[in-house]
Amino acid sequence: MAVERYSHVMHIGSTVGGQIRPEYDAVDAVDALLPAGTLSGAPKFRACEIIQELEGGRRGIYGGAIGYLDFSGNLDVCIAIRIAYAKKGKVYARSGAGIVADSVPESEYQECLNKAKQIPFRLGLILQKKGSTAEKLPHS
Repeated sequence: MAVERYSHVMHIGSTVGGQIRPEYDAVDAVDALLPAGTLSGAPKFRACEIIQELEGGRRGIYGGAIGYLDFSGNLDVCIAIRIAYAKKGKVYARSGAGIVADSVPESEYQECLNKAKQIPFRLGLILQKKGSTAEKLPHS
């Protein structure tokens, strides 16, 4: 476990490894692990029901995982805790924080804002490289 420092936030990064029983595969492992407890809460199934009730819709890829599974069965994924996606001509951004028993709600909310504010800026850089204009995108 190590603290990773970025421009607007810090993360604790962990590498987890193991062996899976022969009757299961990497897809079973991902299915069992997601959504991550830091994003959903515990107990996981009830927490997900409460999230559905409060948020009124599915989170989609947010809170899922991005990574790869190779032909040898090796799996490398990370939690999608900060993400942007396009749908029907609009770009949506989502971010979150790992809530624990001693979390301070205001601090966790600020962490979400800090994570999300880089998304429009980075999107603007991508559009500029492609020759498009990105009007009214905030700059960092």
